[in-house]
Amino acid sequence: MSEKQKELTPREIVAELDKYIIGQDAAKRMVAIALRNRWRRQQVTSSIREEIMPNNIILIGPTGVGKTEISRRLARLARAPFIKVEASKFTEVGYVGRDVESMIRDLVDIGVNMVREEMTQKVQGKARERAIERLLDILIPRPKVPPPPPGFSEPSVSAPIATEGEEERHQKVREKFRQMLLNGELDKREVELDVPTESMPMMQIFSPIGIEEMGLNIRELFGNLMPKKMKKRKVTVKEALIILTQEEAQKLIDMDAVVKEAIHRVENAGIVFLDEIDKIAGGGGGGQGPDVSREGVQRDLLPVVEGTTVVTKYGMVKTDHILFIASGAFHVSKPSDLIPELQGRFPIRVELNSLTTEDFIRILTEPENALIKQYQELLKTEGVTLKFTDDALREIAETASYVNSKAENIGARRLHTILSTLLENLLFEAPDLKEKEVTIDGEFVRNKLKNIVEDEDLRRYIL
Repeated sequence: MSEKQKELTPREIVAELDKYIIGQDAAKRMVAIALRNRWRRQQVTSSIREEIMPNNIILIGPTGVGKTEISRRLARLARAPFIKVEASKFTEVGYVGRDVESMIRDLVDIGVNMVREEMTQKVQGKARERAIERLLDILIPRPKVPPPPPGFSEPSVSAPIATEGEEERHQKVREKFRQMLLNGELDKREVELDVPTESMPMMQIFSPIGIEEMGLNIRELFGNLMPKKMKKRKVTVKEALIILTQEEAQKLIDMDAVVKEAIHRVENAGIVFLDEIDKIAGGGGGGQGPDVSREGVQRDLLPVVEGTTVVTKYGMVKTDHILFIASGAFHVSKPSDLIPELQGRFPIRVELNSLTTEDFIRILTEPENALIKQYQELLKTEGVTLKFTDDALREIAETASYVNSKAENIGARRLHTILSTLLENLLFEAPDLKEKEVTIDGEFVRNKLKNIVEDEDLRRYIL
């Protein structure tokens, strides 16, 4: 469990989420409690620790209100292995498609990559030192010891003295080159490196259960049997240092320790965000047509969510303490349409609110990744300063609310469609503009969007 997670109280977690997500306080509180409970369980010392199960959550609400963003930001705060999967891409065992256990295998892959990157950062300094030594060996090869004169089995008496002098000169040159290398004076010089080449042919394997279900990595399996092919490549000293540092870092990392830590994190801190769970809820259609395996997917999900052991290429992984956050719009179906056993695995349900005009105004400006800020940064690259007046922001927000009420409600995503329509000409003409400061006011927004909003057909296709 990361130190960062330990420091964050539920109140601090909500404050961090507030930087990116507007409103939805009930959902933020619930996920903050769930995250803090992961840390609390780790602090429990008695045998009851293994009995404390996570309270899985279902987020219910229309699209574009922040369900996915809450989970993604939560995982970043926890620095925990996190995966987002769509429930609709899974099929019941026996049908063509991915089986539900594959999401745990993917989560373990993410965990391994995460831990490997962390450990790479830790050994970066040492790896760079070793890479510099290797690079100096390439730039200034060591002097060869002269062979003994004919008729002598041992080197002559004078040979070591000569070699000693050469060695001293070599070290002086080496130190001079080291300094030049560190100062960046050799960056553009070219050197020849041996780099591994991808010699494995592309293979597609057909089997009744598929290789991923067996937890095998064919590339690794055959890679160990066949030696790696190397090819010579000319690169600059700057590139060579990066390549050699990566190679040395890999040598310094203990992959067994990486895998052990990754599995520990996945089992105790992993978060699976199961999107579109309403798409596998039964609609009472009697199991005809393409919906035939919906209930089967729910049945397959049951053991994974409740706690089972999944075979992965890194070993067995228990899912008992992985936190599952499901989400769905539930326009057509209701949470009660899920099979009762699965409903029981998600005891906490939070309904997210539809967004109001005031929410849209805040979404446009307040979050650290606000849409207005994004467009301002994009246009800044062309030397254009973009400004929005307050009445322009209100006009955009009111248009978004109006179109959402008249057409499909797609939440905050409606702001993307409106802003892209509004700024289309500016984005196209930005490189050729003479006037480098552009202010968008309410009048401009009304004139640009009036015809589209009033024309139902245009509104349907453009906004």
